[in-house]
Amino acid sequence: MASQAEDQILDIHYMTIALRLARRGWGHVAPNPAVGCVLVLGDKIVGRGWTQDGGRPHAETMALGQAGALAEGATAYVTLEPCSHHGKTAPCSEALIAAGVQRVVSALQDPDERVNGRGIKLLEDAGIQVTTRVCEAEALENNLGFVLAKTINRPLVSLKMATTLDGKIATRTGNSKWITGTEARQYGHMLRSQHDAILVGIGTALADDPMLNCRVPGLENYAPGRIVADSRLRLPLTSNLVKTARDIPLWIITAPENNPERIKAFEELGVRILECEPDASGYPNMKRALEQLVELGITRLLVEGGSHLQASLVKEGLVDQLYWFRAAKIIGGDGISVLQSIGLTEVHKAPALKLVETRRLGEDQMENYLLRNE
Repeated sequence: MASQAEDQILDIHYMTIALRLARRGWGHVAPNPAVGCVLVLGDKIVGRGWTQDGGRPHAETMALGQAGALAEGATAYVTLEPCSHHGKTAPCSEALIAAGVQRVVSALQDPDERVNGRGIKLLEDAGIQVTTRVCEAEALENNLGFVLAKTINRPLVSLKMATTLDGKIATRTGNSKWITGTEARQYGHMLRSQHDAILVGIGTALADDPMLNCRVPGLENYAPGRIVADSRLRLPLTSNLVKTARDIPLWIITAPENNPERIKAFEELGVRILECEPDASGYPNMKRALEQLVELGITRLLVEGGSHLQASLVKEGLVDQLYWFRAAKIIGGDGISVLQSIGLTEVHKAPALKLVETRRLGEDQMENYLLRNE
């Protein structure tokens, strides 16, 4: 008979597999959480599943379908508490009970007010043994966008920065192609596929005329929504973003009381206008803008520029993680910095970052940091 310590090791092992499966849903399941599920009978995995595109079917449904009759007597490892409410599908907790699962191991309690402990109670009331909080910290990181949306009404915000070693994104003339190499740019496109939407400022949109789509072989169909922060509606109607708005969603965050004819022209081309009161600097109030994005179902947001927009988000404590791509190049003091002023006067008040991953991408380096917003 296995000892308690051995059982805990096995629980962590199988939950780690479920967490890897859950990440396959990043960018494709909003506003639902990205959940992974593994069914284990004896010492064999008999079913695997993760939340499918659009949020249905759920991970548990996929794993139970794969396991079939082998689900009876199995242990289910689920990265988020099984749901307990009736929506478009029956509750996953009821499906686990009906399948005869003997034990459920859950990583994270669901903050959705329709669940929030009720799923666990349903399982326990049915006589199923339940173990909770296994790999809880990792599960929270996995589904931070969903948790933030449910608890503080904003999405996960990730900044993507591609700079030289001295923190520049362009020369003094604005030339920026290309600071990083092919491998780093491909990884950046993969990041796009893992987020629900991409946000840029109007300066970046005007300078680059980007598409903000995903150009990685095999991931072309995973196109996140595109968002431009543009207080005065300066984005050209002939821009690549506007011309493709009927194929890939485009939202413009702007100030109220813009020219109604200008707004109508955008809307007739498929663009959705989100009016948001400006802050003291004249830029859209990003805290309120993020709340509006949650209302649209966005839980994972990737911000790719520009320097004013990203600085504003950092200053307001609205950034959760940073992907920093560094090229082995130097531009010098007259280059354009990746961030504008965030108003710091004392070093000890600088945002605290925690390095969680480094990755070599050709001649470039990618570092992933978590920001501690306290």
